[in-house]
Amino acid sequence: MAELLLELFSEEIPARMQSKACDDLKRLTQKALKDAQLGFETMEAYATPRRLALHIIGLPTAQADVREERRGPKADAPEKAIAGFLGSVGLTRDQVEEREDKKGTFLYAVIEKKGAPTADVLSAIFPDIIRSFPWPKSMRWGPASQSTESLRWVRPLQSILCLFDGNVVPFEVNSLASSDETRGHRFHAPEAIKVNGFGDYLKKLSEAYVILDPLKRMEQIVKEANAQTMIGKVIIVRDDALVAENAGLTEWPTVLMGRFDEAFLDVPDEVLTATMRTNQKYFSLRDPNTGNLTNKFLCVANLQASDGGKAILAGNEKVLSARLSDAKFFWEQDLKTPLEEMAAKLKDVTFHEKLGTVAEKVDRVAKLAKWLGAEYGIGEPGLNYQAAKLAKADLVSAMVTEFPSVQGVMGSYYAEKQGLDVAVVNAIKEHYAPQGPNDDCPTNGVSVAVALADKIDTLVGFFAIDEKPTGSKDPYALRRAGLGIIRLILENGLRFKLGELLSFVRVEVFETLSEQVSRAAESSVEQLRPQDSDKAVRFEVTTIKGNRPSLTTGNPALQYSDDIKGLIDFIADRLKVQQREQGVPHDLIDAVFALGSEDDLVRLIARVSALQSFLKTDHGANLLAGYKRAANILRIEEKKDGKAFDGAVDEALLGDTQEHALFVALVSSNELLAKALEMEDFEAAMRALAQLRGPVDAFFDYVTVNAEDAAIRENRLTLLNQIRAAVHKVADFSKIEG
Repeated sequence: MAELLLELFSEEIPARMQSKACDDLKRLTQKALKDAQLGFETMEAYATPRRLALHIIGLPTAQADVREERRGPKADAPEKAIAGFLGSVGLTRDQVEEREDKKGTFLYAVIEKKGAPTADVLSAIFPDIIRSFPWPKSMRWGPASQSTESLRWVRPLQSILCLFDGNVVPFEVNSLASSDETRGHRFHAPEAIKVNGFGDYLKKLSEAYVILDPLKRMEQIVKEANAQTMIGKVIIVRDDALVAENAGLTEWPTVLMGRFDEAFLDVPDEVLTATMRTNQKYFSLRDPNTGNLTNKFLCVANLQASDGGKAILAGNEKVLSARLSDAKFFWEQDLKTPLEEMAAKLKDVTFHEKLGTVAEKVDRVAKLAKWLGAEYGIGEPGLNYQAAKLAKADLVSAMVTEFPSVQGVMGSYYAEKQGLDVAVVNAIKEHYAPQGPNDDCPTNGVSVAVALADKIDTLVGFFAIDEKPTGSKDPYALRRAGLGIIRLILENGLRFKLGELLSFVRVEVFETLSEQVSRAAESSVEQLRPQDSDKAVRFEVTTIKGNRPSLTTGNPALQYSDDIKGLIDFIADRLKVQQREQGVPHDLIDAVFALGSEDDLVRLIARVSALQSFLKTDHGANLLAGYKRAANILRIEEKKDGKAFDGAVDEALLGDTQEHALFVALVSSNELLAKALEMEDFEAAMRALAQLRGPVDAFFDYVTVNAEDAAIRENRLTLLNQIRAAVHKVADFSKIEG
């Protein structure tokens, strides 16, 4: 067994592409080796700004020899058939064997193929991998001849190092021949370096001021950053992504601490941090006592300066000062324009061509946020409305135009400077939250109302124009919006029927889309596709009573329109994802949603939690088994008889002790279930179901359901149906796996 070392040395590889490049190099090499029937023990890929390297341990020195037997025609077959067989295997008549079996004497060819040396296989593999490497963006350069094309690589490729078992693997890619040479740091060690293996390669790179492993460069940055913060008596604003990015920008990272003018601290912290992070890749620093940003920062240099980094810091401080001056100017200019004036400019910003402008979206969100306050007591209607109307005003500010990551945050600062209510200020800042599973979820009523209204409007609107997520594609982040809605509801204990809320928004979206369709029909510039306008107008607007949709609710299922049911199904899928991360099986959520009457998410999760605990007990597991047995019998017999056994049980026909005991238990359990469900005491509901476990087990042990007497048989099937009906008051157990 031997090792392989491959290094592709080039001009700077963008930091954002390095990790995927490592994965792609491993993936392509693994496939090529598998196709060549070459195994290995371990494979690792590494990237620095100037090199992509691959190290494989445990490669055989040659392919395994192959012995193959092929049966041909009979020995006395026509000469043409025999000649065809001999030609296909590349042998002569005297080189094949004759073997006899029950069907006759046949010709057999034994083909032995000696495995090729691994070095020869690698010489063929790597040129193809290099030429077809899937960089997200690449450059083409070099002279192209009739036999070769100009090479595509992320940046100009300068050299190829390839060693197998200590020897050069010879191949050439567009006039670049493989060798045993590499180079060290661009400034500290630009001379060529010869290596004889991976260990020697690592040692000599380190001596040449190159840390090959990105993780070790990250560790070096963190170590030096911590040392600098101890000296400066500050704490770093943690940013793991920025550590990784700086590791991708340097081969020999050196952390330095710089300063900027304290006058810039008047600018909001988020802007200072965004300026330093986005434009300069600097780390912000805070005062450990106050938590405020200081006028110090950390930068990561790519060399070890002889002057201790003074010249590097001077240059970085000068550049940062110019950046912060711009930010300070934007901040001061924005403060001169009230949020209301900024909001008026949103009419010129398109949200989506079929959903209107941002101003139209803001109007919808404000109306919904106000309704949430009036109908459900989420926040305060007036403040909800005001916050929603101003929440997206900062999108047209100079600061957000320059730093999109601070949208919402800047609006809250402008609102605070205008002296607006603190609830409005917080709602503007938090209305995009939560944006992920680890993001803080708003808890203030006004913030919750505006954040919820914004996400629901987005979800309903894009579903209305049939722009739904497909597969892994979700360009409008609707899955994230769905998870945000779920978290806002569950973490704040919001009690309402989700379908009712979605129906209200549907009305508002319908009105907006109708106007869109009308405008589009009159305009020769932009026409909506017919299917899109059909999608818009297919909504049936329900009658509004006091700004609230009039919903037809049957018993027990809620009668929502198909489009609303589709939205509920989408949110149910997101709920399953969210709850699965907390250890809740998806089938339990399916079981509760399948009732058709439960779209209060807080109550639904309480029901699911109680159900999960119940099914972990012996009573729950055995009742589930009994239910499935009863449901299977009913399904078969209902199909056979062509009817449902949903009538009343005739007590006079209950002859067996176990049969009567089950009937009594069902009556008692149903009474307890009704009270428990009315009180939303789902643990008590499960206890009521638990009473059925013994009687159900005894019934199946001693009672024959399909009795010869037709009346008794039907009565017993009716009894089984009552078991199913009782269980379905809690959840549809047919959806539960196991």
